[in-house]
This record gives sequence, C-alpha cells and structure tokens, in this order.
Amino acid sequence: MKPLHIVLAALGGAFVGAAAGLLFAPDKGENTRTQIADFLREKGIRLKKSKVEELADAIAEDLESK
Repeated sequence: MKPLHIVLAALGGAFVGAAAGLLFAPDKGENTRTQIADFLREKGIRLKKSKVEELADAIAEDLESK
C-alpha cells in the first residue's frame, strides 16, 4: 500500500470517528447539527442548514450500513 493511501485512510478514519462521536453524543439532533455547522465554519467551510442536515444524514446512514 502506498504511504499516501495509508495517510488518507487514517484521516478518513479519524473523520468518521469524530463524526460518529458527534452523532451518538447524548444531545438533541438540532444541537448536534449546530455543533457540526459551527465546527465547519471554524474550518472555513460554509454550508446551508439543509446541507448540514444532509451531511449528518449521510454520515448516519454510512455508520448504520457498517
């Protein structure tokens, strides 16, 4: 396996792990989506509320399929 693939796999795993932690946190969904939006804004990524909800749903579906 190429070193770049290993790095990308590690970063992808870290992202999915962080997303899972947020999604399974004992908080309301609205609060979780707000936290995701705030985190993305801090990183310079701007998404509309509907896009954040789509992102959260996509992550949840991916986690459920595994």
